[in-house]
Amino acid sequence: MRVVTLAEPDDFDGWRDAARGLIGEGAPPEQVVWQVGGGPPDLFGGGGDIPSPAAALPTPAFSVPRPFIDLARNVVMASDPERFALLYTLLTRLRREPGLIEDRADPLMRRLDTLAKGVRRDIHKMRAFLRFREVEEDGQPRFVAWFEPDHHIVRANAAFFVNRFASMRWSILTPAVSLHWDCKALSEGPGATKADAPDGDPTEAVWKTYYASIFNPARVKIGAMLKEMPRKYWKNMPETALVPGLIAGAQAREAQMIETARTSIGGNSAAAWEALRDEAGACTRCPLYKPATQTVFGEGPVDAPLMFVGEQPGDQEDLAGRPFVGPAGQLFDRALGEAGVDRSRTYVTNAVKHFKFEARGKRRIHAKPGTGEIDACRWWIEQERMIVRPELTVALGATAARSLFGRTVTIGRERGQRLELPEGGAALITVHPSYLLRLPDEATRQLEYARFIDELKMAQAMLA
Repeated sequence: MRVVTLAEPDDFDGWRDAARGLIGEGAPPEQVVWQVGGGPPDLFGGGGDIPSPAAALPTPAFSVPRPFIDLARNVVMASDPERFALLYTLLTRLRREPGLIEDRADPLMRRLDTLAKGVRRDIHKMRAFLRFREVEEDGQPRFVAWFEPDHHIVRANAAFFVNRFASMRWSILTPAVSLHWDCKALSEGPGATKADAPDGDPTEAVWKTYYASIFNPARVKIGAMLKEMPRKYWKNMPETALVPGLIAGAQAREAQMIETARTSIGGNSAAAWEALRDEAGACTRCPLYKPATQTVFGEGPVDAPLMFVGEQPGDQEDLAGRPFVGPAGQLFDRALGEAGVDRSRTYVTNAVKHFKFEARGKRRIHAKPGTGEIDACRWWIEQERMIVRPELTVALGATAARSLFGRTVTIGRERGQRLELPEGGAALITVHPSYLLRLPDEATRQLEYARFIDELKMAQAMLA
């Protein structure tokens, strides 16, 4: 009997190295026991404790289907104690049955798929339901959150929170492990308890007021809400304290909304959008507000089915206080017209709300926003999408895509495809109109402009 000891419960690299060595030795699955640290074994049986560290095993080269690697990376994070053994069993079978990875009727594949789906769902829940609360540490603010995952997904989610909240100091506490970010480096600490996390902070009152203003009882589906947001996460989210009362008055609020909608476009959503725009007007989340003339917020109907997100306001937009009115905006309007898209029925905004520039004499030259500036402004984009609820969001350029997806996006590889946003909803990536203006020769410019129009037509066709 071989015993393989892995360093951590989500140790994919350790499992992979050990599995390679075991395959090279011809070790059958029933002769291998997997365990984490000094804990109990992960497999069905035990016996014959023969230590078998992953590093000591030979690692012959052999290939496996890429879908197996993707599946294994997720399954390793599952809480099922048999996960390592199940994966090794699948690996040994794939050596004899290469097509097994596509056989969703096979009981082993079905079980592993179920584990992987549970992990992906838990990753999404951590991103959607985790709430930070502000505390003071060494005279500076630190934002602390408590979360209880169902699976070993905390380390896998670290990059998401680093990218999303790069400009603030935060800690995420969970029972098994804690993450700490100081705006420069990520560190890991031991697990914590709920008592270690703060109960609330002054910003919660502001958030609850805003949440109540955008709550739409007509869209509440209790069964679906409890399925997607189990009550175990409610205690982490200040707004959920409002939900029972808001639901209790749903019929009256819905009737009021209908009446309001008869007299003003957008109903309560319009009021929520105006409140959000006014709040953004005083935004100081990053230093860009200092040299800029004003915040340039989005514009368009708050029930627009199509939302366009650009990079940032330019010189003319900064002066006018409106998005896409300069040279790139004029090209954008012309392309929309040729594609048959009515701009007056779209919502247009930018990933960054202030103009970033370099002063050269009396001229202000556009400067590309940095990651910290994009992430600092991402909160506004999320709130705009929450209010407008577009059927499709179109990212115009790499900065917009970075804002929407929370990661670096290669436009050439991902443009022109229907994609799913991390927080839900459909998206399409294309180039920014300013890219077309910068192309060096007319022939290339005409080709790229035609492709841009085709992608605008595609966006229009993707609307339900």
